[in-house]
Amino acid sequence: MIKRLFILFRIGRKLAQSEILDIFSKFHTVPKTIKILFYFLSFSFTKKTEVKYNIDENEKLSTSLQSMGTTFIKLGQFLATRPDIIGEDLSKQLETLQDKLPPFPLHDAKEIIKKDLGDQLFGSIINISEPVAAASIAQVHKAQINDNGTIKDVAIKILRPEIKKIFNEEIDALLFFAFLIESFIKKTKRLKLVEVTFLLKEITNHEMDLRFEAAAANEYAENTKNDNGFKVPKIYWSFTSENVMTLDWIDGNSIRETEVLQKQNIDTNQIATDIIQHFLRHAVRDGFFHADMHQGNIFIDRSGTIVPIDFGIMGRLDKLNKRFLAEILYGFVQRDYKKVAEVHLLAGLVPKSVPVDELAQALRSIGEPIFGQTVKDISGGKLLKQLFDVTEKFNMQTQPQLLLLQKTMVVVEGVARKLNPNTNIWETSKPVLENWLKETKDPINTINDTLKNTTEVIKRLPEFPEIMDKANQALSFLASGQIPQNSNSFSALNEAKSEMTAFRNQTAIGLLLLVILALLVF
Repeated sequence: MIKRLFILFRIGRKLAQSEILDIFSKFHTVPKTIKILFYFLSFSFTKKTEVKYNIDENEKLSTSLQSMGTTFIKLGQFLATRPDIIGEDLSKQLETLQDKLPPFPLHDAKEIIKKDLGDQLFGSIINISEPVAAASIAQVHKAQINDNGTIKDVAIKILRPEIKKIFNEEIDALLFFAFLIESFIKKTKRLKLVEVTFLLKEITNHEMDLRFEAAAANEYAENTKNDNGFKVPKIYWSFTSENVMTLDWIDGNSIRETEVLQKQNIDTNQIATDIIQHFLRHAVRDGFFHADMHQGNIFIDRSGTIVPIDFGIMGRLDKLNKRFLAEILYGFVQRDYKKVAEVHLLAGLVPKSVPVDELAQALRSIGEPIFGQTVKDISGGKLLKQLFDVTEKFNMQTQPQLLLLQKTMVVVEGVARKLNPNTNIWETSKPVLENWLKETKDPINTINDTLKNTTEVIKRLPEFPEIMDKANQALSFLASGQIPQNSNSFSALNEAKSEMTAFRNQTAIGLLLLVILALLVF
């Protein structure tokens, strides 16, 4: 715990000497105690170098966070997906945060591969290149492997040396800081700082085990194997471990290289349409979608096929939310606001006491102005954002998984519009939503689902009371975005809280004894 305090002091100095507090105070009121603390932490005997940034607030915030390394980059990226916690304005500021850092040496990368995969497998890897891309957690090298007698070009993703240790030490210190703030400034309890910091720790530790990312890529590939014009790179499991992930090398261009793609006679207008349709199809059909689809993570190969990369951040939707998403988007396409209102009520997303006509009128206030806009200004992501704002007034609880989808949808639409500024979001979305709703309402599919569900219920009937309890907890978790109480994460969080409470109490008693001793001596 003493080590945590030292790390916390070091982080505090970095924070205090940056511009973060000034930028943050423009969006939220900062308690005076925090301002005083930062003033003392920033004190230095050496003259502070004045840095003149000829950049806007977004870039200032991003630059400050990036300068403090992996933990703060990940914290910023995580908070950018949670406007329900930090507010929409600050969330938008954090969207510009990049994840690029200088690479570590090739020699170190080879040592990690050798240690993780063993000498024999390492010996079968040919022509490992210098880093071709480097982010805060890992970097990528091009290489070749012998796959059952066939030499294949692959990308090898390798975690940074000591990154887990550095991140966990810093995040544990921040967790203790969040605990102290909540303990002494009661108003901050509503922000759930401890839970948010702990969730970041859980999510990033999953991301720092490349076997999880490989599993996500593998599942994504299985779901999309029959999707024409879309291909997920193959994972080579023999060459994949906790710190190393090997997958097919993509012989193509990033989607940001529009002019290069056009010179290759690739129809970028069609690609723009396909990107939106594939994203929606994965969300409503599979309930599993790529949640970081910015331009750098989408490649187009020589045949014009869309190839996504970087599967560290994936989104999931349960059956209810898949149906909810498809029905509301299609309802808006059809301008059937009463239908959208009924879906909210049937799904239990708003209280049953809400008058359907009153909710429909509120939804019309969102939809009609949109249909009055030009094609290039219509956005499904922004529509969902407005929808969440309006339905919140009818006591609709925050749905974190839908927030992640909404944020991703805005990014996907932005990518499509850069390829084709006149992309019609509604016309593009309509056939995907129509087909999925038609399939789910098909009598044969309905019977198959019913039989499957009935069989499962009969098999597990003796466990029914326990299942109902767990289902209630799970639904509460989904609605509130909190950690489920029957999970290992919840136990770990409570254990961490108990440890920090004990340390706080021991520290207070220690300080009291020192004061008494000083009074007796002096």
